[in-house]
Amino acid sequence: MAGHSNYVPKTGLARWLDQRLPVIRLMNDHFVTFPTPKNLNFWYTFGAILAVMLVVQVVTGIVLAMHYVPTADLAFGSVEQHIMREVNYGWLIRSLHASGASMLFLAVYIHMGRGLYYGSYKAPREILWILGVFIYLLLMATAFFGYTLQWGQMSYWAATVITSLFSAFDQIIPHFGTALSTWVRGDYAVGDATVNRFFALHYLLPFVIAGVVGLHIWALHVTGNGNPLGIEVKGPQDTIPFHPWYTVKDAFYLTLFLIVFLAIVFYAPNFFGNPDNYIPANPLVTPSEIRPEWYLLPFYAMLRAVPNTLLGVLVLFSALLTPLFIPWLDTSKVRSYRFRPVMKQLFWVFVATCILLGYVGAQTTDAAWHLGEVDIPLVWLARLATLYYFAFFWALMPWIGKKEVTRPVPESIAQSVLKKGAVLTKGGEQ
Repeated sequence: MAGHSNYVPKTGLARWLDQRLPVIRLMNDHFVTFPTPKNLNFWYTFGAILAVMLVVQVVTGIVLAMHYVPTADLAFGSVEQHIMREVNYGWLIRSLHASGASMLFLAVYIHMGRGLYYGSYKAPREILWILGVFIYLLLMATAFFGYTLQWGQMSYWAATVITSLFSAFDQIIPHFGTALSTWVRGDYAVGDATVNRFFALHYLLPFVIAGVVGLHIWALHVTGNGNPLGIEVKGPQDTIPFHPWYTVKDAFYLTLFLIVFLAIVFYAPNFFGNPDNYIPANPLVTPSEIRPEWYLLPFYAMLRAVPNTLLGVLVLFSALLTPLFIPWLDTSKVRSYRFRPVMKQLFWVFVATCILLGYVGAQTTDAAWHLGEVDIPLVWLARLATLYYFAFFWALMPWIGKKEVTRPVPESIAQSVLKKGAVLTKGGEQ
């Protein structure tokens, strides 16, 4: 997509470096002059926001790792006493890391929602989408490992519950699930070995994520950016250089995002936290309700919605892996939901369904909505929402793609932009 390089070294040092290691040429071709569709909107800025937030997480995580003690006896004290009270600005670094994880996932969900709405998964961008899903799965694993490292009550019991899920595979292959659960924990029960290996994985995986992010960006620059219209670039008239047009735009929205992020860090650092996690882990006292962080709640609700443990685990893993198949499940020839009236409505129902699952996952297992004299158990809402989640991808997306009558799609990006500009100019003159 970048095409022939137009970079010309202007100094002797630049020419010398360009002949041996053309890193400046690489940066120029892919981050300065890279041809980008001229109609990208606000929702496309979250890719840059995610890159910055990943750097924040890696840097703060490395500093925290220097002071963290990965043992069951000392882990909680190393966080709440040493890092928070004794390390210079440890409270700030820990708050940036903890709240940053939630803000990172907020940006991830917006980024994935934008890709889904504008059809960024369709050919020729299947690999780009699949790499994005792998990044998401790695982020979830990394976040779970990090959540357990505080070694408070919720951390300990979350680790106990999640690692115990693997024992459900005993129903398929006898003793296999128990052996797998023991292997994941590193012992027969959650303890020193568990926190030590979770710490190692939590430290390692961000660098794996960074590598996959590099592949993700590489794939993006091979196929080129998608755009809200879902049509391919026809020529130079459809694009503008990435710099300064989109670097300025990304910087502006990144600044707004960081303002919100830092407001949470300084004024509500425990906004995303759970009170039970400020109590040291106690294997003899089980919290009244065990729940993960908010970004995992929809999948937790799916797990609880199924009464059979094995089926619940299979539903959970199926829900996580389903996005990998979206490029082939969508049978429509039109990418963007802007021109697909039926799928557009179904998409927003899907978003509402995910929010509902998150809400249900945050409630107690026996919670219900009281409507007059009728009580509606939330577990049934979770079951209906889970059914819609799978139906959206595996039934509605393939069927609607073949039957839907779509709206006319513009012939080119430039035509759409000029037409929109003419309408705005005419409106201003009136």
